[in-house]
Amino acid sequence: MTTSQSSAGSGADLAISLRDATKTFGTKSGKPFTAIHDVTMDVRRGEFVTVVGPTGCGKSTTLSLVSGLEPATVGTVTVDGRPVDGIPDGVGYMFQSDAILPWKTVLDNVALGLRYRKTPAKQAHERARDWIQRVGLAGFEDRYPHQLSGGMRKRVAMAQTLITEPTVLLMDEPFGALDVQTRELMQDELLRLWSGSGAAVVFVTHDLTEAIALADRVVVMTAGPATVKDVVEIDLPRPRKVEEIRLTPAFTDLYRRVWDSLREEVEITRARGASNVA
Repeated sequence: MTTSQSSAGSGADLAISLRDATKTFGTKSGKPFTAIHDVTMDVRRGEFVTVVGPTGCGKSTTLSLVSGLEPATVGTVTVDGRPVDGIPDGVGYMFQSDAILPWKTVLDNVALGLRYRKTPAKQAHERARDWIQRVGLAGFEDRYPHQLSGGMRKRVAMAQTLITEPTVLLMDEPFGALDVQTRELMQDELLRLWSGSGAAVVFVTHDLTEAIALADRVVVMTAGPATVKDVVEIDLPRPRKVEEIRLTPAFTDLYRRVWDSLREEVEITRARGASNVA
């Protein structure tokens, strides 16, 4: 794939830039394992990019390099123009499993990031109440996680992440465990909260409908070790309502375009799995 295909922009408008990024891990057998290979990808400020690829190809590893949780073995990763050599300022991360503490109330969980940043308790709680209202949980401030539904926990996790006003938002299949109806509600909620924030978003998902409905661009990755195979521009108008836009002919055409690119990689991964079983 050419640099022009994979790059979103250049210079001051770039929030995230990976150049020929490779990540190799050691294993107990002593044989190194390469998760991603020569990944080149840019994300502009205020852009929503989704990443799809076969199971286990290295999508989450790409997020780990951007977040600073893992260093690149080869290549470069920058956030806001600065090389990533630790966890960068201004990065928010929503994992597959929420990071809500079971012994803290909704209010205290949402305020947690601000409290870690030494924000006074009164101010942190005031901002937390505002974000709890924004995600539709007003009245649940004193509830504990075990008293919430799965969708409500995700709303808490979203408020917990967005309250710090990240300039870069990394999301690793955050809605994957939810039922279809709740997932669509959360997708709409995310788009509403992100709109106008200026944050760059990288959202990993296995769901092509989700990937297309949310994104400005969909990045398709190869079977592992993953590299960027294709980038599909999503020219659907914003603001969007997921349950409405996915029924349009334009959406269907984009779905076919992404799946045509991804299908071969999925088949390669399945063939490898069958070979290992045999």
